[in-house]
Amino acid sequence: MVLEQFPAGGPRGSWPAEEFALARRAEGCPAEVVMDLEADAFLVVVAQRATEAGSQGRG
Repeated sequence: MVLEQFPAGGPRGSWPAEEFALARRAEGCPAEVVMDLEADAFLVVVAQRATEAGSQGRG
């Protein structure tokens, strides 16, 4: 699940995606940063558990 998206071309020395992910981890959320090459953006994501992924779309 994508929590936030940040453009890859940020100012030199600026790491907004990493800072956002760090703040989420401090809150107990296992967020991590990945690169979306097609969108040229950094995504802050949380992996879905198998039970959550399997239950979506039902109901």
